Amino acid sequence: MYKEKRTGISWLLCLFLAVISVSADSTNTEWTFPSLINATLEDLQQGLSRGCFSSSDLVKTYQERIRQVQSKVRAVTEINPDALAIAASLDEERKAGGKRLGPLHGIPILLKDNVATMDKMNNTAGSTLLLGAKVPHDSTIARKLRDAGAIILGKANMDEWADFRSDIPTGYSPYGGQTYAAYYPNQSPSGSSCGSGVSADLGLAFAAIGTDTGGSISYPSSINGIVGIKSTVGLVSRHLVIPASEHRDSIGPMARTVRDAAHVLNAIAGPDPADNYTSAAPFSTLPDYVAACDDKALQGARIGVPYNVFNLSRGFEKDDTPQFVAFRNALKIMEDAGATIVEANFTRTGSDNSTSLDNLYTLGADLITDIPGYFAQLKENDIWGTNFWDGALEKGPDGLLGALERHNLTAIATPTNFAPGMANHIGAPVVTVPLGYYPANTSVESRKLQNNGTLVWAAPSIPFAMSFVGRLWSEADLIGLAYSFEQKTRVRVQAKRIVMPEAEVTVSSSCYA
Repeated sequence: MYKEKRTGISWLLCLFLAVISVSADSTNTEWTFPSLINATLEDLQQGLSRGCFSSSDLVKTYQERIRQVQSKVRAVTEINPDALAIAASLDEERKAGGKRLGPLHGIPILLKDNVATMDKMNNTAGSTLLLGAKVPHDSTIARKLRDAGAIILGKANMDEWADFRSDIPTGYSPYGGQTYAAYYPNQSPSGSSCGSGVSADLGLAFAAIGTDTGGSISYPSSINGIVGIKSTVGLVSRHLVIPASEHRDSIGPMARTVRDAAHVLNAIAGPDPADNYTSAAPFSTLPDYVAACDDKALQGARIGVPYNVFNLSRGFEKDDTPQFVAFRNALKIMEDAGATIVEANFTRTGSDNSTSLDNLYTLGADLITDIPGYFAQLKENDIWGTNFWDGALEKGPDGLLGALERHNLTAIATPTNFAPGMANHIGAPVVTVPLGYYPANTSVESRKLQNNGTLVWAAPSIPFAMSFVGRLWSEADLIGLAYSFEQKTRVRVQAKRIVMPEAEVTVSSSCYA
């Protein structure tokens, strides 16, 4: 289902924006505005500052890009009917020389449909039950984005109730329908931030906001070939974000580059009296996450690799799946960049093992009250073998945080599929960065759906990623590592999509004068 409801820059800042390279990652001295699928925040802001186009032009173009692919990917549930009016107002501020609100001034962004806004849009968490429900005011994150000058372009589809309702397919909601990613027919977008992941990848907005309880930023970022920052629980306020778990819910940006994601995190992070978890932050002044984007961050870093986790699951050195081949290559790239790779085993089991600790972490509260009655009726209760846990414990007590401290690590590196199981139950941050693509000879892996359709998880050209996992509140360190790795690999330039929007913003002829 798709529903369309229909003071400025100082002279010095204007001069600065006119002479900087449009991309912080570019070494070109002459600038040409790129395709929107590759445009960074610096590109967009330079285009606005030079008068190449307006924020209104951007909104119209992004809306057209959404229309062009919506029937194929179903990534967006609603377009903000006020987006164009908001853009026009911000354009007037820019022209009049009024106060520029920050790097996101006049930049369109999408919100996952569990991030509440007090406007003409719905806040549904993918459920038709919440159509028409109103909130008393914007969620804190929506307010912060507006205060930073961002234009909330619309809402992105999500797994209904963040995948906490029955056995629905990932990427599906009754309100938004089934979302698909752009690299293979019927490709799973993963979830629950499915629409945010697909929208960020295809340049349907500058970036998107996702939420994460058990991998809902990390997994979609991986399979859509983008960057995702699953923040420490408490770094970003969850006030008026439809909840799943008070202890595990976190919010973060999903974007095409690490630096772009860092810009968004700068805007949305910080304390909020309405979310007491934000009071636990150990700093009085927030780190500058954009400044953390250092291409030399890997030099001198100590990167832990939990080989016991991989070996329990598959056998790290013997595994020739594309993700592990690419991950082993990534370790070499990081070593060549000056990082030290450390064997850092810890108490954690493979997330794909049905008897793993992961299932114990997620048992419902009913188990505590119901299971004693069941046990009382048992006639026999054989002891469950402990060899699996023994293997998990080998050389690795105290879990993720223990491994980080014991080996004096900057971060743990892992293929993304393992990251949520390591980090989410303790609220730790995860930064996900593109790692590679399935090769042409990949066998298609899919899951049949109740409607006789399929969702494809692995197939030629589908992306996969690597994640850096760290201590609580260590986003700046992780962003630095991810940025440094991104600059050395630039995996996204290899992307081969089967769905692409064609609309591009019209650049004024005076832009390059």
